[in-house]
Amino acid sequence: MSTTFRHAHRVAFHETDMAGIVHFSNFFRYMEEAEVAFLRSRGLHVSWHAGPLRYGFPRVSATCDFLKPARFEDEIEILVTVEQIGTKSVSYTHEFTRGADVLARGKVTAVFVRVDADHKLQSAEIPAEIRAKLLDGTGN
Repeated sequence: MSTTFRHAHRVAFHETDMAGIVHFSNFFRYMEEAEVAFLRSRGLHVSWHAGPLRYGFPRVSATCDFLKPARFEDEIEILVTVEQIGTKSVSYTHEFTRGADVLARGKVTAVFVRVDADHKLQSAEIPAEIRAKLLDGTGN
């Protein structure tokens, strides 16, 4: 559906546990970091204001399957692919690699929302220009 976006990350010491392995919770942070970088590369954001209104893509689902450990100082690459775009949501797959090794695979689903003056989130249809940027980056 979309080309794969690549995001590099070097594992920091504070991201590891007593065994020197990346704590599982950090993979979810890495997915968010890579998603934000992907959106930025497409001229989009996770959360933004347009006039008096605020819009965003809060996550409604996140999963990750762990295959091999990552350790301090490893240079990992997170490959982000738009798996599916619905009327109001977008799902991304994330593949974590270190060289030829696949370390983990994850998936995140986010819903497009409008935030009203009372800070209530209301799901909305993804506008055509945002949908186009998610798919091919051009917005055309």
